[in-house]
Amino acid sequence: MKYYTDVLQLPSALAGTVFLVAKIWDAFMDMGVGTWIDNRQNIGPRGKYRPFLLWAAIPLALLLIANFSIPNFSVTGKILWAYLAYMVFGTCYSISNVPFGSMIPTMTRNSQERAELASFRQAGSNLGLMLATIGFMPIVNLLPTDKSGYLVAVVGFAVIGVLCQWGAYANIREVYTQPAKPKATKADIQKSFRALLKNRPLVTLCLVNLFTFSAFNLKLTVQVYYCQYILKDTTAESWLGVFSIGMVFVAVALVPLLTKIFDKKTVYVLGCLIWAVADILGFFFANSTVMLVILTSIAYLGDGFTSALNWALVSDCVEYGEWQSGIRSEGMVYSAFTYFRKLSQAIAGFVPGLVLTWVGYVPNQTQTATALLGIRGLMFFYSAGMAILTIVVMHYLYPLTEARYRQVLTDLIHRRQTAPTPVPVNH
Repeated sequence: MKYYTDVLQLPSALAGTVFLVAKIWDAFMDMGVGTWIDNRQNIGPRGKYRPFLLWAAIPLALLLIANFSIPNFSVTGKILWAYLAYMVFGTCYSISNVPFGSMIPTMTRNSQERAELASFRQAGSNLGLMLATIGFMPIVNLLPTDKSGYLVAVVGFAVIGVLCQWGAYANIREVYTQPAKPKATKADIQKSFRALLKNRPLVTLCLVNLFTFSAFNLKLTVQVYYCQYILKDTTAESWLGVFSIGMVFVAVALVPLLTKIFDKKTVYVLGCLIWAVADILGFFFANSTVMLVILTSIAYLGDGFTSALNWALVSDCVEYGEWQSGIRSEGMVYSAFTYFRKLSQAIAGFVPGLVLTWVGYVPNQTQTATALLGIRGLMFFYSAGMAILTIVVMHYLYPLTEARYRQVLTDLIHRRQTAPTPVPVNH
């Protein structure tokens, strides 16, 4: 966004629509990619999912660079380039990310190991966020112009991204493989989608992610306004970056320990409770940089529990869906989950602009009491409300306890062992 508005000189409203439209596009791409992957026919020795990490890495890097290499066209030309580059990038990202997220059920069937894998994934995600937050702009500032600075910085991060994906490809193993499915017909795909809608744990998880992930992204968007206009301390943003992301690492370390004692569902709800209490206190007491950092860090600790567990829970939903319907579809389950995460990102990009306009926000001016209250409410009450809503929905609608999951897995293993062996047919 900063590149669009400050370097390309695009109107902020137009720039914002790029993110809104592209994220909705990404959501549908995730579903399409998941359907495609689940119905692949020619699965080679590299596995069903790993090859996508290998082959998508270079295109993904080049498209990332293209998003920061927009020529000096007219405003219309720049906007068209931005739409095209960001949407194609999102499509390529789906082709890389959906297989990556779908692999956990093929790596282990142990519920505790899945929780640990999900925690490591979240740790890597937040490490990437931290490196980008801390390292990107200093590189930009080293160069004589912002335009060249952005280009050099993004090339550096693109190279690192390729090396990380190739490292993952080289070291991940798909241990539990499934036999290739017959070529899917339109009726088969429709049946798979109907099975997704009947997968109650998955539907519940998608819904609560719409709540929690929109709150997380909206908070990241609004905190810069809070620091500038309420605290009048722009350096608070840097402290928030260090301590808040740091608390997510603490959550990632705690989750495997807590899930050895409690159900994943219980730990998930506990995280939301911590998050909601910290944000409610923040609305009333975060009137200094120190208090904002302390209370926001506690909120991010709670959010970290949910973030770390999401990937383990979605893997459990794969087995539940197969147990319930007889259809195993890692790619479609994962892409349905990410569909709602992409929608939540679109909401997080749209709601702040809507609310700030409604409360009379004027950029770079002294704000009215109504505008300040709107900023404060966005910063704390929206996310606290979403956390409370998540607690209610998870408690009443999510059916998979650890005992229930173990029974589902036992039933599935018994079915696979007793299923008749297909007889080859010579054509």
